[in-house]
Amino acid sequence: MGIFPDEVILQILARLPVKPLFKTKTVCKLWYRLVSDKYFIKLYNEESAKNPMVLIETSGSPESRSSLVCVDNLRGVSEVSLDFLKDRVKVRASCNGLLCCSSIPDKGVYYVCNPMTRDFKLLPRCRERPVTRFYPDGEATLVGLACDVSKNKFNVVLAGYHRTFGHRPDGTFICLIFDSDSNKWKKFVSHRDDHFTHMNKNQVVFVNGALHWLTGSCSYILALDLDYDVWRKISLPDEVSYGTGNRVYLLDSDGCLSLIQISDAWMNIWVMKDYEKEVWYMVDRVSLRCIRGLVPGIFPIAQTGECIFLATHKQVLVYHQKSRVWKEMYSVKNSASLPLWFSAYAFRSTIFPSD
Repeated sequence: MGIFPDEVILQILARLPVKPLFKTKTVCKLWYRLVSDKYFIKLYNEESAKNPMVLIETSGSPESRSSLVCVDNLRGVSEVSLDFLKDRVKVRASCNGLLCCSSIPDKGVYYVCNPMTRDFKLLPRCRERPVTRFYPDGEATLVGLACDVSKNKFNVVLAGYHRTFGHRPDGTFICLIFDSDSNKWKKFVSHRDDHFTHMNKNQVVFVNGALHWLTGSCSYILALDLDYDVWRKISLPDEVSYGTGNRVYLLDSDGCLSLIQISDAWMNIWVMKDYEKEVWYMVDRVSLRCIRGLVPGIFPIAQTGECIFLATHKQVLVYHQKSRVWKEMYSVKNSASLPLWFSAYAFRSTIFPSD
């Protein structure tokens, strides 16, 4: 490999974006094999976890295929296309470098893809008829994607309230789980009375082998244990109150559940340090005085222990916790029909084959 030790070369390559990394395959046979080497993939994914990104689904004409804007704390803004899916799709969930997308013209068709490597998998259709089985619009109430990079597998979860055609939901909560190892769907049924806002649905968090959603009332977190197919309620910190002037959001912070509470003047950041005992700790309290005018329309999207990405109607901001500095990372120049936070997802670049 020349004058540099092998480990130094690996450390350098592990910090490249995926696209330039794949171009290095033409340098020599050893580098060609790197992207499929288990040690290098583990190293690359560990490094990428330190660099959170935000993916924003840009709105175009109804006939155009979806495109994404990637806001990267280290490398700035770039465009990402999903044209390799050969379909008009909507992003439904994001997890550890993979996206779950649903077809717009063909209800019930789902893809899981890696937008950086352009690998994708068309999921087999489940036997449920979505238009007569899920409420309210033929789509599942909850869509979750769980990507376990250590096991090289993923799960897709579709959950919604049962209703027969022309009738209201009867309280039966149907959950369908796709497993990439078996390439099959499985189903289990429970009775629930949970409701979710658009933001609650978007901010699904996969940690500790479970998917987590904050309920619409923000009174608890609903978790689905993927090992045992069991729903579980997780309590919020006692000090967190949801009401006038307080908004609550659920994020992943370096593999831990994180709760962000925003009021008119402050942003409180909580992290669950002990998952089994449900022990929360407040790790930071941030003054919002310098962005006071943006506070009513600001929403946290992605987080690490060092920074937080937040979206407004037309901007993406990053807050650096050590320096306590705010920075604008992206701004929409034209008039957007929907706020950026409406279609923004936490993301990180990984080498993970979705097929």
